[in-house]
Amino acid sequence: MGDVPRTRRGLFALNRSPLARKIILSNLIALVLLVAGVMYLNPFRDSLVAQRQGALAVEAELIAGMLEASLSDPASGSSLGANDTDVQRLLTRLRLPTDVDVHIFALPATLVASSTGMSRSPPRSVRGPEIGQGDPLLLTDFLNAIWSTLSAPFTRAPALAATISDIELARALVTPAAEGVTVLHRQSDASGTLYAAASPIFSAAGPIGVVVVTTAAEEIDQLVRAEREQLLRMVVVALLVSIGLSLVLASTIAQPLADLTAAAELGRDKNTRKIDPSQVRIPDLTGRPDEIGRLSGALRGMVSALHDLIDKNEEFAADVSHEIKNPLASLRSAVGTLRLARTDDQRNRLLDVIEHDVQRMDRLVSDISNASRLDSELVKETEAEFDLVRTVRNIAQYHAQECEKKGVELITDLPGEPIHILGLEGRLAQVFVNLLSNAISFCEDGDAVRLWIRRRENRVLVVVEDTGPGIPQEALTKVFNRFYSERPAQQFGNHSGLGLAISKQIVEAHGGVIWAENINPADAGTDATSKPLGARFVVGLPI
Repeated sequence: MGDVPRTRRGLFALNRSPLARKIILSNLIALVLLVAGVMYLNPFRDSLVAQRQGALAVEAELIAGMLEASLSDPASGSSLGANDTDVQRLLTRLRLPTDVDVHIFALPATLVASSTGMSRSPPRSVRGPEIGQGDPLLLTDFLNAIWSTLSAPFTRAPALAATISDIELARALVTPAAEGVTVLHRQSDASGTLYAAASPIFSAAGPIGVVVVTTAAEEIDQLVRAEREQLLRMVVVALLVSIGLSLVLASTIAQPLADLTAAAELGRDKNTRKIDPSQVRIPDLTGRPDEIGRLSGALRGMVSALHDLIDKNEEFAADVSHEIKNPLASLRSAVGTLRLARTDDQRNRLLDVIEHDVQRMDRLVSDISNASRLDSELVKETEAEFDLVRTVRNIAQYHAQECEKKGVELITDLPGEPIHILGLEGRLAQVFVNLLSNAISFCEDGDAVRLWIRRRENRVLVVVEDTGPGIPQEALTKVFNRFYSERPAQQFGNHSGLGLAISKQIVEAHGGVIWAENINPADAGTDATSKPLGARFVVGLPI
């Protein structure tokens, strides 16, 4: 089976692969769930709110302290409203940022000064590391919109209060702050969320006013958005990397599997009878040190074994056809001659031929049936551990009477201790029965058959020897072929020639070996050029 060049396909061809889509989708889902969890649980907003409210409280307390120090006579307990011009001038000099408003109230709730609508001095330039977030990208705007849409069903919207101005909000905080504590407040309305901090202004006699610092609506939301933009930019990079790695992983898995599948489906095609079996070739991926390489090797081995099995079946069918034709031809000739027979003696001889041929065909069909079912039966039967010595001893005892009737001496040389092997006891017994029967059939009165067992490290040898005529040298390599028989003329038709072929098949199915050889005259100290002293069949089985 030759190697098949693999067709290189681009990554975009993977859209036809369900496995590739599953790999990419699985990686993306895991990444999206991770990012969604981070964004849903992230403490950006809460942390920024806490920091901003703390900063507002500090700003309110600082401004209140500045007012206390700048009043002309704070110890006199004079009203804060008498100094509203000084207070307004102070607010102008504070250089307040554009997103913060300051409102100063005299008790009980009289507005003295406010930065709302006041012209403000430009902020001083800051020299140092860049602190800006940069301009938002169109992509992050798009991702923010998607995130807002997807997270809306899982986010509980806060209850919105009626829209009020920051001065109204500040006035509402005067009373609680007049008790001498700094008050923090947050209120959401249709325009956004307002944050405020109110701090009391003290004199010697006690609180005389309140400073309220408020932020512009959506200030915190803009900060959260800036942080989210940074995260979403990293998400885009992570998605691109994940998709790229998924495509590479899918190409190394899905494409080889697709090649293997295409090669396997070729043999399943409805027109497979028109396809040359040599065209069903599995790509050679055995160089890969992973499961796909192992799968490729296993499929290639399986296809090779199937090709061998197909070849053997075709050869077996041809041999069966040839072997059956021989007795059929003899039957046809005998039947045709029977019509022309004139004497009872001629008819009886022809009937004997017909009976012999019928028996021969019956034996042949039975052996062919057994041989054809052997492969499947060997697979279905369950191996078990058994004592080989006891099995061989029982077979020898069974054939002892047959040897005695024929005048053949049966010699056994078996170990005293058991030898346990794993296998199919009945099938191996069939092998030894066949070898022993063959040996006896080739012996005459006065000959001997020897059966012995020896253990050799991790193998056990079962040997059957006879003192018959031996095996012709040119037949030593043929005796295990199907339908091959090298027997005397008087035994013609009594054997199908499948016995040794079946024995070899059984032994090899157990991981063993079987071979035939002649007994060398030189081993017995005689002339090495003389005829063999007999035949020897050896079966080697793993222990």
